[in-house]
Parts: sequence; C-alpha cells; structure tokens
Amino acid sequence: MQNRISSFPPLIDIQSEILILGSVPGVKSLEKQQYYAHPQNKFWKIIFELLNEDFTEDYSQRIATIKKHHIALWDVIDSCERKGSLDSEIRNEEANQIEELLEEYPNVKAIFCNGGKSYKNLLKLLGKEYKLPIFLLPSTSPLHTVSFEKKREEWKRILEFLV
Repeated sequence: MQNRISSFPPLIDIQSEILILGSVPGVKSLEKQQYYAHPQNKFWKIIFELLNEDFTEDYSQRIATIKKHHIALWDVIDSCERKGSLDSEIRNEEANQIEELLEEYPNVKAIFCNGGKSYKNLLKLLGKEYKLPIFLLPSTSPLHTVSFEKKREEWKRILEFLV
C-alpha cells in the first residue's frame, strides 16, 4: 500500500446551505489540488448545468460559482491509504469531523453524498436519524457508468434546498 493521502480543507462559508460530500480525492484531484479534477468526472458539468451557469475550466471561478449558490464541498474521509483512485481500494481510513463542521455552519440544511462510499461512511459517522436530511446521489466519477442525463436528473435534488 502507498503512503497516506489526505482530503482537502472544506470549501464552506456562513452562507452555505447544502454540503456535498465525496469520499476522498482521486489521483488527478490530488495532483492538481482541486476537487473533482479528473477531466471525465461530471461533477462540475452537472453543477454548472443545474445552476444555469456558463461552464468554466477555471478552478477559482468554479469555487466562486458554488459559493455564490451557497454550496459547500468536502470529503467524508480525512485520510486513508489507497492505491489508485478506486473507493474499493481505500484502507485504514480516518473520518473528517463532519458533525463539528455542521455545528460551526448552522445554515447548512441538507447533506448530499456523491456516491455510495461517502454515503455509507457518513451514515456510520452521523447515524440514520441525524438532524439534517442526508441524500445519496449517483457518483459523478467516470467509473460510475450511469448516463450523464440520469446523473444530472438525480442531482436536481440539490435545487430543492438552494435559495
């Protein structure tokens, strides 16, 4: 197994109304130090379409756009050992302090998990009866072979919680 990898700091502010949680950054994201940096990951394309924003490759503009729409990003896993980018290869994981983050940012009213690994890990951390609704969304990873249209349709759920 390779060295430990770590997630990024949360992208959140006092205006954030929803929190989107991934599992832990993949190889490409770690290389670029950017959330969802793999060119075939559909996260940014889905988000920009749902928000009716012009798509951009510029990471700082991507972050500004999600903040403008009150969306926060983080990962459920703080650190782990993993070969490659597959969630199935994650070993010896340590969790991020999700509950503490949510206490610090009380405007967050819903949590959305980008894929099954983040969802399962979050339920272990917070429990099924947590005070905020927790939703499982299809992974935006290229390894999750559901069509773009189906992913986008299910991701529309985030709009119910945004002003």
